[in-house]
Amino acid sequence: MSTRPHIAIIDNNTLAALGLKQLLQQVMPIMTVDIYPSFDQFQTASPERYYHYFASMNIVVQHRSWFTDNIRKTIVLTLSLNETSQLSHFHALCINQPEPQLIRQLLMLVQHAHGNGRNLPPMPQILQQKILSDREIEVMSLIVQGYINKEIADQLNIGLATVITHRKNIMDKLGMRSVSALTIYAVMHGYVDINKI
Repeated sequence: MSTRPHIAIIDNNTLAALGLKQLLQQVMPIMTVDIYPSFDQFQTASPERYYHYFASMNIVVQHRSWFTDNIRKTIVLTLSLNETSQLSHFHALCINQPEPQLIRQLLMLVQHAHGNGRNLPPMPQILQQKILSDREIEVMSLIVQGYINKEIADQLNIGLATVITHRKNIMDKLGMRSVSALTIYAVMHGYVDINKI
């Protein structure tokens, strides 16, 4: 059995659950994410071993007393950003929004619940190592804040070709292909404040 911490997704919408699983594994690469299409299947899988439960609104409503007893571990998956349509006292994640906003909301949940890494399991040694140079960190920070290559070059007083080279090196070193993945890395490592994105 894996020594990685586990997260459970309880949602009968398979596509939504698979998409959320991929995002969660980007945001928290040290976590193992399991999907359950029903509360009954989740119950037979030793639910106490899970660090967090991401559960669809209908499942939480149907089994409210169980989730209320586990409120600190529960994140309710909603289709609306409107707070009046969310369950009181539960953390909520609106899954009906564009990927950048969904990632931002996930990162804010992580920062709010686990500020400064409290209650989070230790990162594997390989993920604690400094991979990028100081200049690459500066470039990455500006990329995830939405600056284009020319603006980055102007701000850092370097050539456009240099920015493009740094950008390629950052992606290669981190093994990432999207700005969303880069954003997750930058926020989770404290290189950029979530409020600047």
